[in-house]
Amino acid sequence: MNLHQFRFVQEAARRNLNLTEAAKALHTSQPGVSKAIIELEEELGIEIFARHGKRLKRITEPGQHVLRSIEVIMREVGNLKRIGEQFSAEDSGTLSIATTHTQARYVLPVPVAKLREVYPKVNISLHQGTPAEVARMLIDEVAEIGVATESLADYPDLITLPCYEWQHVVVLPAGHALAKKERLTLEDIAQEPIITYHPSFTGRTKIDHAFAQRKLQPRIALEAIDSDVIKTYVRLGLGIGIVAEMAVRDVSSSGADADLVVRPAGQLFGQNVARVAFKRSAYLRDFVFKFAELLSDRLDRNLIVRAMTGHVNDYEL
Repeated sequence: MNLHQFRFVQEAARRNLNLTEAAKALHTSQPGVSKAIIELEEELGIEIFARHGKRLKRITEPGQHVLRSIEVIMREVGNLKRIGEQFSAEDSGTLSIATTHTQARYVLPVPVAKLREVYPKVNISLHQGTPAEVARMLIDEVAEIGVATESLADYPDLITLPCYEWQHVVVLPAGHALAKKERLTLEDIAQEPIITYHPSFTGRTKIDHAFAQRKLQPRIALEAIDSDVIKTYVRLGLGIGIVAEMAVRDVSSSGADADLVVRPAGQLFGQNVARVAFKRSAYLRDFVFKFAELLSDRLDRNLIVRAMTGHVNDYEL
């Protein structure tokens, strides 16, 4: 048996048992993929796939066990390559980060800049997406580290650790009637058209839950994935905005958001936790650990290693 056979079996499963698609993805021929899989089955003495004629119909029960073992083997092969990369070029390479727009725009610039000071030869590859896409990029090894608020802890293939806590704020045009109130209520907000995040982003579930608990029906005028877009439409008078607090830090008289009135909303929508995530059992290079430490003083190499090896059970610490 060999790694080519393992890759062919793995890709066939990923492509919903379509050998033509698997062959295209692997830049080889469909008969070659089929032959390699059959040879592996003969060597193991089991059927990995049940067939109808020449078509693969389903993964057999022993095939499920084989696929899990192949997943471990291929992950460790990837780790071996990364070990080689690190020790052949300890202070260079590419750090791939998967994150949401809010994190990329407002949270990551300072730690990225500091990492470049420590590792000037390291390139940064920033991949932006929804929290679900961030998780998928980590699982598919497109990225080594992920940062997001929603749902990362829901994926068993990922190790996640809390990075920092944050709250929502309400943003208003300076002349808005609610700008005169220092503390807003959910009832105040529910009476206005609201501009806020898409349901899959930046703590939106907390917002929806707060209104539902009070049996209020908010009027969502516009949903966006970008805090700057939300603030733009607030300025145009389409409604009041609910955004992450880190998106409106520049509210001084000379700041970019000086024309907006900001009111805290943590007491209304609760605390949110941004999380950092890694693929379970992944090999992490030194500058990955360093970047995590720069993200938060909660994160250090020892804690991350303990989490990756299963010795930290409470990821809410």
